[in-house]
Amino acid sequence: MDKRVPTERDNCSKLIAPAIQKAGWDLQTHISKEKALTDGPTIVRGRLVARGKQKRAYYVLYLKPNIPITVVEVKGNKHAIGEGMQQALIYAKMLRVPFAFSSNGDGFVFRNKTRLPAVMETQIVLDKFPSPEVLLRRHEAWKGMSKTRAIIPFHI
Repeated sequence: MDKRVPTERDNCSKLIAPAIQKAGWDLQTHISKEKALTDGPTIVRGRLVARGKQKRAYYVLYLKPNIPITVVEVKGNKHAIGEGMQQALIYAKMLRVPFAFSSNGDGFVFRNKTRLPAVMETQIVLDKFPSPEVLLRRHEAWKGMSKTRAIIPFHI
């Protein structure tokens, strides 16, 4: 595949999204693209009121509807592979998820805030993106839960 992709959007659609889907994440049930995380700051000037720019994660991946597990932040090819990690970590904290990814289309930098295993940040190639099952197992180990308990909705 031609790696000279000019924009972040092209990077997402031609490289990142296919890698995520290949790992077993379903576009309809597991992936939310350009997910708005905030409404944006309220800007007041005299009698005029407007909203500022929203904070949006490129991808939020879900185990089930309304149960997020990770955030993926994407940058263009001119940026370093991990350049979006700080932004991804902010979004992960907002969503209270333990995993964050950053990518520029060359691969992924994976931040595992659970510290299980002890390595917190690793670089992985595009075709080795972790499946939902892999992240669920890591999350279960971190929380000390069984698989069935980890995905039961809170309100039940």
